[in-house]
Amino acid sequence: MANQTRKHVMRSSPEDMGVAEGAPDTAQTRAPAYRLAYDDAEFLCSDELRPIRLQLELLKPELVLDEQGIKSTIVLFGGARIPEPAEGKNTCSETLGNLSRYYEEARLFSKKITRASDGFSDVIVTGGGPGVMEAGNRGAQDAGGHSIGLNIALPHEQAPNAYVTPELCFNFHYFAIRKMHFLMRASAVCVFPGGFGTLDEMFESLTLIQTGRMEPIPFLLFGEKFWRSIINWDALADAGTISADDLKLFKFVETADQAIAEIKNWRA
Repeated sequence: MANQTRKHVMRSSPEDMGVAEGAPDTAQTRAPAYRLAYDDAEFLCSDELRPIRLQLELLKPELVLDEQGIKSTIVLFGGARIPEPAEGKNTCSETLGNLSRYYEEARLFSKKITRASDGFSDVIVTGGGPGVMEAGNRGAQDAGGHSIGLNIALPHEQAPNAYVTPELCFNFHYFAIRKMHFLMRASAVCVFPGGFGTLDEMFESLTLIQTGRMEPIPFLLFGEKFWRSIINWDALADAGTISADDLKLFKFVETADQAIAEIKNWRA
């Protein structure tokens, strides 16, 4: 961590953990109350310490990313179930199989972005899982660069893909803190077809920009036909539940090259 090289005037916490492990085996030292608080997993996982765990999930990735010199990221949101094209032919859903082309677009986009990066700016970050997330991390690896994975503990689907840079692979319990880390360094957001999780990430990000809680950045939705088929954007504006200007917060793109051009034009 960032402070590992700092000289300790007083004995460090790891040293005291070693001392505690070497204590005489007695009824007192075996009692849960005797455990050092920071070395007591049962205590740390108690309901009462939820605020502390939230702080830890916010702080740990932040320290590591600072340590690695990551200045800015380009975020890829997208479905865990979007297959690689070769696998898409065997899927039980024709629609899902047709969406597999976005796996390749995500991979190509990440590859080109990573090639243009200095390794510290515009670093690809995904949810670290399969599908579009895998494609994003894979594209960065294709370019010989690194990428970030913000994984989360789920009963199915979500395990780190093989292309996330190990030193930049994080695991979360809290969705809210994970979403904060997606956006804290974001210089652009790209949203590929996906399900509930992708919709959640997309709408929270758009809400933060709409309400001024986050500065406007390039916000690109891959697959206009898909997004218009599941969300009636114009109806929201017509109903007055959003303003017409809110529809300008994002743009539709189809290809990696279109997305890169939009990001370049925004910056220009």
